[in-house]
Amino acid sequence: MPHGTTTGTWSNWAGNQTARPARAVAPGSAEEIAETVRRAAEQGQRVKAVGSGHSFTAIASAGDAVLVRPDALTAVRSLDREAGTVTVESGLPLSRLNRLLAAAGLSLTNMGDIEVQTVAGATSTGTHGTGRDSGSLAAQIRAVEIVLADGSIRTCSPTEDPELFQGARLGLGALGVVSALTFAVEPAFLLTAHEKPMRFDEVLAGFDDLASVNEHFEFYWFPHTDLCTTKRNNRSPGPAAPLPGFRAWLDDDFLSNTVWEGVCRVGRRFPAAIPTIAQVAGRAWSERTYTDTAYKVFTSPRKVRFIEMEYAVPREAATTVLRELKALVERSDWRISFPVEVRVAPADDLWLSTASGRDSVYIAVHLYRGTADSGYFTEVERLMTAHQGRPHWGKLHTRDAEYLAGAYPHFGDFTALRDKVDPGRVFANDYLRRVLGD
Repeated sequence: MPHGTTTGTWSNWAGNQTARPARAVAPGSAEEIAETVRRAAEQGQRVKAVGSGHSFTAIASAGDAVLVRPDALTAVRSLDREAGTVTVESGLPLSRLNRLLAAAGLSLTNMGDIEVQTVAGATSTGTHGTGRDSGSLAAQIRAVEIVLADGSIRTCSPTEDPELFQGARLGLGALGVVSALTFAVEPAFLLTAHEKPMRFDEVLAGFDDLASVNEHFEFYWFPHTDLCTTKRNNRSPGPAAPLPGFRAWLDDDFLSNTVWEGVCRVGRRFPAAIPTIAQVAGRAWSERTYTDTAYKVFTSPRKVRFIEMEYAVPREAATTVLRELKALVERSDWRISFPVEVRVAPADDLWLSTASGRDSVYIAVHLYRGTADSGYFTEVERLMTAHQGRPHWGKLHTRDAEYLAGAYPHFGDFTALRDKVDPGRVFANDYLRRVLGD
């Protein structure tokens, strides 16, 4: 029997999603997951796997289902230097994977900007960073072990059950419970980070060059200002020159988290002060350059809690969308304390990737926890969908299966696969019914 069976209320990191599952279990193996799935199916219950709870949507909400927790699925099964792969269990946090790989002189090619997620949670929702040539975490998967609705344990790859592999790399939890993943890895490398303040119009005028010249480019725009901070990360032959310990703590922890939490609280209490706060915050970012281990440059601590919406738009539409977004904020009475985050990604071949079949730019908007929306997310979503936007699966949106079927060229392939491997909808929940249909 799976150990650690409990009941109680589950909530996500942001605190905007809660559920009270029938029970929660923490299987220690694929076989124990299979037993859980078979037992639930026999009792007419649904099953939902959860990661670290970093999705803002209800994608992992279990309702009255059996909640599968990843706590006991954290082993590294194999590391094959010759093949350039590592196979790990689904509940391993990215933070531990990064350190294990670094100790072995290896690295993932690209990452998002946080590392608290589990590997399965991050890949199943399409977590990504920014990259000229390198895509999301799911695009780096080389094989998937997954427990299907009938309790069978299947391994899939480009050569073994390739149809299942196409769907399971980024499967939204709709096809089964992922028990292990094999990632492509490469020799460890250094990144030189160059962070520089720029004006909004200057960034957009040079956006194509900035995104094409740099291996990893992103920027943050502070609403109510024309201030941006840009980040350019490129591979370096070394030597490593990390930020001094005090400077790293001051910039990336104290200022970006402790002070920012206080600033956001002031803005929530006194919205009229937010434009002034934004001007001060935008000018507080100073230029800096440092070189460090890749994962230390890709990721940073995020302690200030917020909710988020993010859309991927076609690369060629990005600057138009960003100018329209700025104009939208300027003519509204919103008071937006969080910067808008902009990243890039190359086209990939994953069926449900937000970059599926097209070079993409990600535009993310945030609200500090407890802040009233006042129409900000609604209007941003209207703008994004007017430009063929695709919502991040783990971030807030209101799109449904009808819209998404027109946004993804392989949407029908995915839903047909779902019909095949989970005809009884053992892994369904309200969110999946909305975005994938019944």
